[in-house]
Amino acid sequence: MLSLAPLTLAGEAAGTIKISRGDAHIVRGGQQLPATPGQHVEVSDSILTGSDGTVGITLNDDTRLTAGPDSTLELRRFVFDSTTHQGSLDASVQRGSLSVISGKIAKASPEAVSFSSPSVTLGVRGTRFIIKAGQEEN
Repeated sequence: MLSLAPLTLAGEAAGTIKISRGDAHIVRGGQQLPATPGQHVEVSDSILTGSDGTVGITLNDDTRLTAGPDSTLELRRFVFDSTTHQGSLDASVQRGSLSVISGKIAKASPEAVSFSSPSVTLGVRGTRFIIKAGQEEN
């Protein structure tokens, strides 16, 4: 028997780019696409911003992500049931900065949301936070 619960899997839209300024791209299946407002973001996408780039993304559970200049964000997993608000979110910030305002998944199941960087994995217990990764020391 098939489940009719709406889930987001690889190749399906996990969210939408709401704002994009400067040099910003989506890397999907080895292709680099411009990160333009209205463009869908899919599971397994990477978001890259240049020195003058920023991207604001709203995921389907209303999580809001803002990647700052010189950032690399990977959306590794996003599963969301819009009826029960259950799901999971796993994203990685390889470099740069990411501002997060958590959405429905974190409110329903905070343990199902994680963000990581090269040096730490962060479980979500709050609603707003900022991650900075790969910053060079002076």
